[in-house]
Amino acid sequence: MLQPKKTKYRRMQKGRMKGNAQKGNTLAFGSFGMKSLETAWITSRQLEAARQAVTRHMKREGQLWIRIFPDKPITKKPAEVRMGKGKGAPEGFVYPITPGRIIFEVEGVPHDVAKEAIRIGSQKFPVKTKFVVRRDYDMK
Repeated sequence: MLQPKKTKYRRMQKGRMKGNAQKGNTLAFGSFGMKSLETAWITSRQLEAARQAVTRHMKREGQLWIRIFPDKPITKKPAEVRMGKGKGAPEGFVYPITPGRIIFEVEGVPHDVAKEAIRIGSQKFPVKTKFVVRRDYDMK
């Protein structure tokens, strides 16, 4: 009996992105967070660009948690290649995000600094986001 050829990447289906986030929809680490309001694919490049923007605005103070990890490989065939001949090579990785999912969490900076940092970071994503604050946060 023939055994399937072992490859580095699992062949993944595109899948459907429907419904709201069932897990990862509440703040777990920080006092402030960025919550997704739409459905889309977040690429590793977008996530890294947002991370850099947030940490630069916070002047490397406080702490930042990234709550999503792009582990879904996306394949693409080269330009001007005929149909068939198998699946294309992996081009990058994405995370299929659904509404309600927390993307970033921030701790150790004032409310106004965190809000502006999250706003700047949210501009790097293809989804609308919302700034969320921990319920028991004291606004002194």
